[in-house]
Amino acid sequence: MDIEVPVREPRPVSNLRRCGKPVLRLDTILMGIYYPCDLQASPGAHRVDWMPRPRVATAKGYAKYLNIPALPVTAYLACTSLFTKLPAFRNAKLAAHWPEGMCKDSGPTGQTAREEEQDPTSRPKFPVIIFSHGLGGSRLCYSSICGELASFGFVVVAIEHRDGSGARTYVSLPGNVEAAAIELSTAEIHTNNDGDEKDGKDKKVQRRRQDGLNPYYVVDYILPKDNAQDTRPHNSRGVDHTLRSAQIVLRQEEIKEAYYILDLINSGHGDDVAAMNLRKKGNVGSSSIGLKGINWDDWKDSMFLNNVTMMGHSFGGATTVQTCRDDSLEWLGQGVILDAWGQATPPAGETRKERVTKPLISISSEAFMHWKDNFDKVVEFSNEARESGALCWMLTIVGSTHLAMTDLAILYPQWMSIFMKSMVNPTRAISLTVTASLEFLKIILPPEQTKYNMWADEQLLKSAEPPSDPTEVLRTDHAPDPKWVAVRLKIPNELSVRFKAWLRRTWRLIICAGREAVELTHGLYDFGEQEEIWTHICPTHEAVEAHMNQV
Repeated sequence: MDIEVPVREPRPVSNLRRCGKPVLRLDTILMGIYYPCDLQASPGAHRVDWMPRPRVATAKGYAKYLNIPALPVTAYLACTSLFTKLPAFRNAKLAAHWPEGMCKDSGPTGQTAREEEQDPTSRPKFPVIIFSHGLGGSRLCYSSICGELASFGFVVVAIEHRDGSGARTYVSLPGNVEAAAIELSTAEIHTNNDGDEKDGKDKKVQRRRQDGLNPYYVVDYILPKDNAQDTRPHNSRGVDHTLRSAQIVLRQEEIKEAYYILDLINSGHGDDVAAMNLRKKGNVGSSSIGLKGINWDDWKDSMFLNNVTMMGHSFGGATTVQTCRDDSLEWLGQGVILDAWGQATPPAGETRKERVTKPLISISSEAFMHWKDNFDKVVEFSNEARESGALCWMLTIVGSTHLAMTDLAILYPQWMSIFMKSMVNPTRAISLTVTASLEFLKIILPPEQTKYNMWADEQLLKSAEPPSDPTEVLRTDHAPDPKWVAVRLKIPNELSVRFKAWLRRTWRLIICAGREAVELTHGLYDFGEQEEIWTHICPTHEAVEAHMNQV
């Protein structure tokens, strides 16, 4: 379900200014919530579009973000993913029973689940993950990971940030909003309906009363001032820390607002949230369904709001690190960092309250691990956690590139292979990311949140031995030329490798004659179990056991 509600205190955030006006504003919080559902009790539920609405305007936003003409981008997306549906259903009924497989389990987990199923007052209660997207992302760009985690019994809250880091997002506003207050920032009122940017403005307020739409403004990607390429490893000017730090501040405020909304829902005030919701018929980017079909009584006391997990990819990984440094967030328990953009993360402070003190796992792509400066930054984050006494893991998925943890790897596997030189099967990369995260949470979360889990477990964490140095396991077989660092990998004897991979796929297609079996061959290499993951940092087995006994 999609929820967008006004924040408690609409305001400009940070001192960042352009043309003498604040650039970043916090007016509403928008989030997509992935959760375990009961489809049998949700007749007529509709699948969710992958491309955020309005889809054509969003496609133009991606074109602008990529600095490519809008027509070819929109045309290509229209032919490929503009109408793609997620394997998720809007406003489906929250699961009220444990999965059948769990109840049939012969062990103590199944026994306890069966006993609870017989109690008519007992309902499942789910751990919570808050997800932060990377540059160019949205609340839907990581549906493969978020949806998979939800299928294992998590409520995953994917925030769509309004900090100018996404390609394009639409901020709906209450009908009684004071436009003058918003115009004090770089926003500007327009009467046109196209949502495109003019006069170099970063954001715009638009009124479409004639179309029955409430006011809204558009937030497009904000380029760093006089340093448009601040994401590139070899950029002589480095990262625009003024902009990126301000964006992280706004993201942290959005995270706090998201938690506040979750608390309202969990405490039985879901109807109040629904009344405030702006993602409904009459507002831009909304489904006409809104929140219809949600039984808010089902959501009362349905979530564990202690030991919440913060998770993020790329710039969202940097956000996760900084959020895990915030000692005031007592409800935050641990962090999962996916291919963090370490260069954009503010430096740690001197005191314990300004450093990572919570358990942490970093799961990175091989392409980013060959970016030495970024690798060193991730090691720094990990050492912050270790020095505080928290458990920490640092892993790399071999043969993967930066977008391997996004839906783009699933939607466009051939382009990922050809242009990014990604070698791992995209489905397997997502599976490894989710499995490693679940194994981490199984160790870290308190027993009341894990006692019924039947989560995927390949012993990726427990089987690893701590290396003497984080670089010890790092191999350079696929290290790219310097100009392609962080962007793609290098495939030695590429034509031969691709031909062999084609032969392997063809042979398995003939032998297996089954789509599911063939999907596992889409990678250029068949990495063995001991070759899929590099472990750079991990605690000792004794430290893990001691933590689990203590918890």
